Amino acid sequence: MPDSNSMPPMFQPFELRGITLPNRVVVSPMDMYCAVDGAPTEWHLVHYGSRAMGGAGFIVAEDTAVSEPGRITPGCAGLYRDDHVAAWKRITDFVHEHTGAKIGVQIGHSGRRGSTKRMYHGQDDPLPEGNWEIIAPSAIPYGDDNQVPTAMDQEMIDQVRDDFVQAAANAAAAGFDAIELHCAHGYLLSGFLSPIGNKRNDEFGGELANRLRFPLATFDAMREVFPDELPIGVRISASDLADGGNTDDDAVEIARAFKDRGADYVASSSGGAAKWTPVARPAPLGYVPYARRIKHEAGITSICVGNINTIDEVNGILEREDADLVALGRRFLRDPYWVLHASQELEHQPFDLWPIQYTTVPRQDRIWKRDRLAAGG
Repeated sequence: MPDSNSMPPMFQPFELRGITLPNRVVVSPMDMYCAVDGAPTEWHLVHYGSRAMGGAGFIVAEDTAVSEPGRITPGCAGLYRDDHVAAWKRITDFVHEHTGAKIGVQIGHSGRRGSTKRMYHGQDDPLPEGNWEIIAPSAIPYGDDNQVPTAMDQEMIDQVRDDFVQAAANAAAAGFDAIELHCAHGYLLSGFLSPIGNKRNDEFGGELANRLRFPLATFDAMREVFPDELPIGVRISASDLADGGNTDDDAVEIARAFKDRGADYVASSSGGAAKWTPVARPAPLGYVPYARRIKHEAGITSICVGNINTIDEVNGILEREDADLVALGRRFLRDPYWVLHASQELEHQPFDLWPIQYTTVPRQDRIWKRDRLAAGG
């Protein structure tokens, strides 16, 4: 094996609890909105399988609901039925059999952002029909045209916690290598964390320590049923980007709280606390400062994301120690084989990383390049 110190940073392996990621590049969780009754389909097999074959070190599958009413849209994936487990296991088996990638799953509950259209039909727009009851920390709609959610009582809180626990057990049965607990973008657990969506006056509302209570209890319960050697990370909105919301100072405290409970990483995003708040910053590397603070001030493995597109950006983030792992979204949508193409551009094992079934053409390219150089071309 080559000396890791001689590798480009993005190709250096990384230990995450009991698993080893072959490199530092992560496929960010991105909803496909094309599951059928919560079950992933052939689309998902090809989508995740191609990105695993494309060289990503760690794939985090899309936000996957813990219950039918916890879906964002009718097309969202789930982990609450046996057929969901079987469908996901087909995907994880493919990834493990044919690639060196690790694959995790983001687990969440939609909260007050539920019962809406698929994103490409109108993000956060209410369904014209077939709506279901939605729940949230407080009876505050996500936007003026969205449903008013039911404020959760203790029985609902206990039920949702149990749903997360069952989903975690199902994730293990489905063969996932990791779980990412979704606490970002105004969905249910994020709704508890953010003062924009949480106006409770009981032990789950008010100061940050109280707003953390339910997300932390959910994490604890999931950790008990997920294999000890496998990691559980957390995605947070590191800033609500709005007056009266959480700030990056709060994000450091949230990250510390999850670290103290045994979380293995924090992935930093931002926004989404309400329909009127931003979801994403258009500027490249927009979330990197959040990841940097969490890595160095909370002392936990940090994943950054946010309009990261180039090899230089990825390696620069890692060289500066702004984050430990770098997640890409748009870039992987455009090019599932981005990591393999990067290996060729950097001349780091430019042909050895490709699936063996694809090596004929790359090896012919290598022969062509050798002969061309020998001829002075």
